[in-house]
Amino acid sequence: MTTETKTRDDRTEEILSTVEDEYGFRPNLIEELVEAPAAARVYLGGQEAMAASSLSPAQQQAVQLTVAIHNDCHYCDAAHTTLGGQFGIGAEALDAIRDGGIPGVPELRGVVRATRLVLEKEGWLEESDLSELADEGIDRQQLYEVIAFVALKTLSNYVNHIADTEIDPQFS
Repeated sequence: MTTETKTRDDRTEEILSTVEDEYGFRPNLIEELVEAPAAARVYLGGQEAMAASSLSPAQQQAVQLTVAIHNDCHYCDAAHTTLGGQFGIGAEALDAIRDGGIPGVPELRGVVRATRLVLEKEGWLEESDLSELADEGIDRQQLYEVIAFVALKTLSNYVNHIADTEIDPQFS
């Protein structure tokens, strides 16, 4: 069967099976996102692409948690708190991010600050902001990768708001 002739159910099952193979379970977020298979593919493809970013896995989780907190997404807060811990972010740093602060961990400080600036200023960063971020070790590549995560997390956060997605036991 070619991609063009697959039914929505076939595409949905293909997406869910791929996610289950990769993660070992079917996250409720993805179960909801497959209501629009194209949106699910955008989210999953974006996450896959960003896994190869210049940001470390811990930085990636810190950025995504920061976005989830900003957008008040309880599902992604739980998911990225859990995943952040699995990628070596300590409880104190996770608590700082979740409380709206800046973690004391040098590797995370700049990306969390960059994420907050992008969100608060809706991308309208001034030269002084860019200079401050450069002092924190954040270059244009990392800044643009932060923006990509902001876009991906906004997609998932808003879907979770609409669906009131139940937090998976794996993230509780």
